[in-house]
Amino acid sequence: MENWIGAAVWIVIGGVVGLSMKLVVKNPSETPGHSVLLFVLGAFAAAIGGMLGVGIFEWDDPTALSVGGMASAVVFSAMMTWVYRWGVRGLT
Repeated sequence: MENWIGAAVWIVIGGVVGLSMKLVVKNPSETPGHSVLLFVLGAFAAAIGGMLGVGIFEWDDPTALSVGGMASAVVFSAMMTWVYRWGVRGLT
């Protein structure tokens, strides 16, 4: 049960990080559905990053609510949403 709760925390943290990238990387010409897309992209990236972090850093006791899983979920989510925001800004 703890791993499911940890995965849910990764998804929520990733969504919040994705939406915070909207404030960090300014884009003057946004489309209306952009917040939902950033939330989903951040949540997906956090789930992937969390799994990678648990696999790499917590191999002796692989639980989702670990420091390695949480930190890598935040880092990977921030990196992927920043790359997306930077790329969209470069298109305009």
